[in-house]
Amino acid sequence: MIRFVARWILALFMIVAGVNHFLTSALYVGMMPPWVPEPEILHRIAGGAEVLGGLGLLIPAVRRAASWGLILLLVAVFPANLHAALTGEMPGVDVAPWVLWARLPFQAVFIGWAWWVGRSAAEGRGAPSSN
Repeated sequence: MIRFVARWILALFMIVAGVNHFLTSALYVGMMPPWVPEPEILHRIAGGAEVLGGLGLLIPAVRRAASWGLILLLVAVFPANLHAALTGEMPGVDVAPWVLWARLPFQAVFIGWAWWVGRSAAEGRGAPSSN
């Protein structure tokens, strides 16, 4: 039951975060390091991937793939979060620089969360699973 609730919470969080990419584009584009090519396109891809990943967590047949996709996405967007911390600002948001640093470890929390909710109950007990 805990994994079920955690899965729904993460799925909803990812869906909302993904939709937010399309509502506040300047925020996400502004966080990108200058070396990232085509930041407009990449932030839209990331937003779409968050929405699809969140939805995928709720569909047993694709849950494992969605979980791994979200893990890869969280790793891929880490440079943008690090860039925001290094510059001390998040465009369009008045936030203290220490908050930008404090949020970096949460990437690992979200990665672990995505991994855990992508597993089946049987896997959690050590038994193989078909999802």
